[in-house]
Amino acid sequence: NSKNKKNIKLSKIKYEEKVIQIKRVTKVVKGGKKLTFRAVVIIGDNKKKVGVGIGRADDINIAITKAILNGKKNLINVPLTFKDSVPHVIQASYGACSIMLRPAAKGTGVIAGGSVRTVLELAGIQNILAKQFGSSNILNNAKATILALIYLNEKIELGKSQSIRRKNFY
Repeated sequence: NSKNKKNIKLSKIKYEEKVIQIKRVTKVVKGGKKLTFRAVVIIGDNKKKVGVGIGRADDINIAITKAILNGKKNLINVPLTFKDSVPHVIQASYGACSIMLRPAAKGTGVIAGGSVRTVLELAGIQNILAKQFGSSNILNNAKATILALIYLNEKIELGKSQSIRRKNFY
């Protein structure tokens, strides 16, 4: 019963979806090769919520819809400053991909490449500098960005309990 309520709540909010990768995946089975599709979709509302979803299916359209549902389940909240940037420098890594996010002044824009840019734009961040190190894998870079944004959340919660002056900043 609680699952139905959650689905209704998710469907009311309008999310923007961007398909960043569709890949043909072959698996060798007893009778030969089985071909499936993997879709990677980034979902966000441009107002502090973003998520990455993966879907696999025999048909491309089904894989995309699965990825969208998966992305809606994995949404995270992003802390933004008054300048629509991140509060401080953060580094995160996922697999062989490392990423660094730095706050930027108002009017800078999103300076990032590949899937990192898509994640940051759909999160509603308007001024940021980002650099990806190591592997250029699309999925892993997107997940590393999400991980960095999660680390930001954890540090913000600590900061709020530590000082009153910091509360005015977020």
